[in-house]
Amino acid sequence: LFISIMTMFMSGVVAIFEYDLKKIIALSTLSQLGMMMFSISLGLYELAFFHLLTHALFKALLFLCAGILIHGAGNTQDIRSFGGLSLNFPLVTVCMNLANLSLCGVPFLAGFYSKDLIVELACQYSWGIFVLLMMFICLSLTVLYSVRLTYLSFVGPYGGGTSISVCESDYSLVGPVVILSFTSLVSGPILSWLNFPAPVLIFLPVFLKWGALFFVGVSLLVMLSLQGLTYSYKWGAVSKFSA
Repeated sequence: LFISIMTMFMSGVVAIFEYDLKKIIALSTLSQLGMMMFSISLGLYELAFFHLLTHALFKALLFLCAGILIHGAGNTQDIRSFGGLSLNFPLVTVCMNLANLSLCGVPFLAGFYSKDLIVELACQYSWGIFVLLMMFICLSLTVLYSVRLTYLSFVGPYGGGTSISVCESDYSLVGPVVILSFTSLVSGPILSWLNFPAPVLIFLPVFLKWGALFFVGVSLLVMLSLQGLTYSYKWGAVSKFSA
């Protein structure tokens, strides 16, 4: 239990300060493996396998989208040289953000059905305030590095790298991405119905029931605010230097 929690925590912290696109996705994979081991340490073996299946689908989508971005951005993996790629890669932007939202556990996407169930059952087992607090912090770290990756790659200012949009006309690249995007939308409830024919009844206090969504929402707002402040600070420093 301790090793799995520290794995989630350390991989999330390192991913926040990483600029290599593939390393960020690899660290997020390590974080989700920690989540699976966390579920196994609580005795929730079926939930760990369920999360393994859903994670495989949207993480494969995330890696394929990352490969298209690297190929279209002049074979660079540094997200600081991206910026504004949503204009050249609109379809990949939608699919990659869908995978990121599923990774964060946004409701009604694939990752939500397995991740939220693990969190709620962990809260029901009452393993202590330290375990629950670290679990919610690790959930927040997942949202933080996912929002940072999305902002620097698609929303933020242009980083100066070369980008070509010809990749989206190649159906051998875009076809699997579209198929996996569909599975990231519908695989959660389908796999849930197959693995758990009877509904799982969980009784929790209100603050624990809404705890996961609360931490996801707060982390989203915090990272967007931090990226906005960083953007304002950089442009303020540039204008001051030019003046």
